[in-house]
Amino acid sequence: MSGRATEAAAPPAEAVARDPHWAAKMARLRARSLPERPAVFTDDPSLKTAVADAALRLARARTAAAAEALTQEVPEESREEWVQGRPEVLAADAALAAADAALEAGTIRLTFRALPRPVWANLLAKHPPTEEEADQGHEYNVATFPAALIAASSVDGMSEDEAQELLDTWSDPDAKALFTAAILVNQTLRVDLGKG
Repeated sequence: MSGRATEAAAPPAEAVARDPHWAAKMARLRARSLPERPAVFTDDPSLKTAVADAALRLARARTAAAAEALTQEVPEESREEWVQGRPEVLAADAALAAADAALEAGTIRLTFRALPRPVWANLLAKHPPTEEEADQGHEYNVATFPAALIAASSVDGMSEDEAQELLDTWSDPDAKALFTAAILVNQTLRVDLGKG
């Protein structure tokens, strides 16, 4: 392989004439990362409720402290610091931090990255729809494609067998959420076409 094949192609003269910064623009385009999308699973709904309750208690403590600051005639320039230093606000803030930490510990996060277009096309080709699925408008085999896509898009290194295991053993909504995260990152348009 020649050294020239590995170098970036020189920008077309016509493009440089129109835009002298074309090479820099093309470098930025080449450097764009593929989009990623998280999938978050929390089995204990009480963890989410605890965070919401703690946030509400903190808001109430701040409101009460702000009202007290007015009655205590705390100067406006130091009022926010005074409110933040009140024991009830500090306690509520600590409770929210603890609830957030518990939610984080009880949450499983998976990350999916979009596939380059040729890889996506190859994956679709390996999992063509059945005749009946094609008649229904599917572009892939609904039995084999989901696990393959999840594995191919997984940033965490999930294998196809592991993906299939989760799809087969999880509830229908959870399995759909897993597949949806993988397919959306590959099919959601990221370019802002509205600005010109």
